[in-house]
Amino acid sequence: MRSPEARWSVIVVVLAAAGVFALWPRTTEPAAGAGTPATGAPWRVEGPSTMAAPAGPEVAALRGATGLRPCPAPLPGASAPAGPLAGIVVPCLGAPGQVDLATALAGRPAVLNVWASWCGPCREEIPVLDSYAARPGAVAVVGIDVRDDAAAALRLLGELRARYPSVVDTEGALWDALEVPFAIPSNYVLRPDGSVSRVDPPLPFRSPDEIDRTVRRYLDGTP
Repeated sequence: MRSPEARWSVIVVVLAAAGVFALWPRTTEPAAGAGTPATGAPWRVEGPSTMAAPAGPEVAALRGATGLRPCPAPLPGASAPAGPLAGIVVPCLGAPGQVDLATALAGRPAVLNVWASWCGPCREEIPVLDSYAARPGAVAVVGIDVRDDAAAALRLLGELRARYPSVVDTEGALWDALEVPFAIPSNYVLRPDGSVSRVDPPLPFRSPDEIDRTVRRYLDGTP
């Protein structure tokens, strides 16, 4: 028969283990393209993984139906500035060809939005980003689709009638370069000199005005 001290020792160990489990990071990611309700806060993910490049007749047809704007292309004489995006080449979502983001956006500011079709908060934020992108004087908005299925991503953009372009992070290179904090959506402001800042606090944008204020704040150097 156990002594009272022994029984209390067992209880303490069990409670301590339960506390560790409660604090252990757990992904909230459902299966890609499964369709999930929005939660209003960034969803934790386990990290990047490789995904198939967006290709095939279904993907091409979906892109045509969504009416997405073309992925960014370099200005004449542009060269990639130094910065975390330098040398990273990724496919354009639903379109042929590859995009060197650093060169394509050289000398121009942009908002980079890391997202996926299975992410509920992303679904809420995409229309806000699209409304901002359509404003006169807005900087470029480029989505970065991660851990996703290209067809599911295009279907969501079509459903939400979003028109700004996205690239696909097939190998996780952009995820690593941007140091995405294991939660999406995650937003970044790219400066003309190639430097990038993650938007803090890391919460989904709620209005085009909020995006405009945030962009101005980071471009002015006062995050």
